[in-house]
Amino acid sequence: MVSLLFFFFLLITLCPSSSAAANTTTEYLKLPLLHKTPFTSPSEALAFDINRRLSLLHHHRHQQQHKQNSFRSPVISGASSGSGQYFVSLRIGTPPQTLLLVADTGSDLIWVKCSPCRNCSHRSPGSAFFARHSTTYSAIHCYSPQCQLVPHPHPNPCNRTRLHSPCRYQYTYADSSTTTGFFSKEALTLNTSTGKVKKLNGLSFGCGFRISGPSLTGASFEGAQGVMGLGRAPISFSSQLGRRFGSKFSYCLMDYTLSPPPTSFLTIGGAQNVAVSKKGIMSFTPLLINPLSPTFYYIAIKGVYVNGVKLPINPSVWSIDDLGNGGTIIDSGTTLTFITEPAYTEILKAFKKRVKLPSPAEPTPGFDLCMNVSGVTRPALPRMSFNLAGGSVFSPPPRNYFIETGDQIKCLAVQPVSQDGGFSVLGNLMQQGFLLEFDRDKSRLGFTRRGCALP
Repeated sequence: MVSLLFFFFLLITLCPSSSAAANTTTEYLKLPLLHKTPFTSPSEALAFDINRRLSLLHHHRHQQQHKQNSFRSPVISGASSGSGQYFVSLRIGTPPQTLLLVADTGSDLIWVKCSPCRNCSHRSPGSAFFARHSTTYSAIHCYSPQCQLVPHPHPNPCNRTRLHSPCRYQYTYADSSTTTGFFSKEALTLNTSTGKVKKLNGLSFGCGFRISGPSLTGASFEGAQGVMGLGRAPISFSSQLGRRFGSKFSYCLMDYTLSPPPTSFLTIGGAQNVAVSKKGIMSFTPLLINPLSPTFYYIAIKGVYVNGVKLPINPSVWSIDDLGNGGTIIDSGTTLTFITEPAYTEILKAFKKRVKLPSPAEPTPGFDLCMNVSGVTRPALPRMSFNLAGGSVFSPPPRNYFIETGDQIKCLAVQPVSQDGGFSVLGNLMQQGFLLEFDRDKSRLGFTRRGCALP
């Protein structure tokens, strides 16, 4: 029954018209991942992520749910507001209202703060979506098949006393943060790669009237008006826009420490990366599917190296078990990297053995390895690389996993995860400086250090 509903949803959600299908343009669309100013206090800005890992990951284990055009837009860092997230600017409604959403590959639902929203600060323009000001807004009916694709606050989403009851959703993240509201439809206004303005009707999203929990009311959400879920389910932004522009999306997360910060982009569609792929500078690894957690983009780690030496980690610690536990996901909505505990222990041991810098006078809460780099212009830090399935190697520079947490203090930005039901996460700091391409048709993840500067 669920699979039939999903298939029906795929047919009706943002389905291109016959005239659009005949269009062979290579035009693509892109969204800015807008990067603000660097952290003023990195240790304070990242504290939320240390204590509440996977704060923007919706856990699905208990609820199952082609043309070469593309869409591209800048991505904004949340650094200036004390957040380790990257934001996407989205224009929604008629006339368009501009909102900043957290770009999150670890969840599916697109939702925005709607006025009036409890626990939401929306006194300033652009801090919430005003549905009553839009001529194209409509709530999805509770008996609609689309309503079955979102979790509900009650077993029966329909109010039997009301004939036209809207679809109520309740979406809960891993740290129990929750958004509740109406599952709705609205129009998007998008700029294409050729400078054209496109208006797309029928985006399914959550109009949130209540938010709660640390991820949505605390420092990690500062500056955002909602979440753009980029997961694998039909309700995600990448799935809905993928019906028009191709089942592929990519992004570059630029270094948050650079000033002025460079602009990076979220792109829906694949035309912009053809040149990169043809030059053979993009590496690939298979994207795995965990049936018990279908939202996430899993990759398979085969080995970890520090300064070229393979660490003695049992390969079984990276596997997904029969209960859906374990594995490793790529997530843009989590800042730090989290590694399953047996592997983390070996990584920490290898780093401690190779770090020759003194420890700080005072320990840094939440970090197991820190060093005092005062007086050292270019500290020599160990290099870590991940051997992935398919023969590719992901080798980020040390600045992706050694961060400045205080004046002249650098710490290892990797945290342990208990093996008891936990899974590893490569967060957005580890991804910085790479073009990452999520190719859902070929079920593979592409990555390269040379793609982010391309127009």
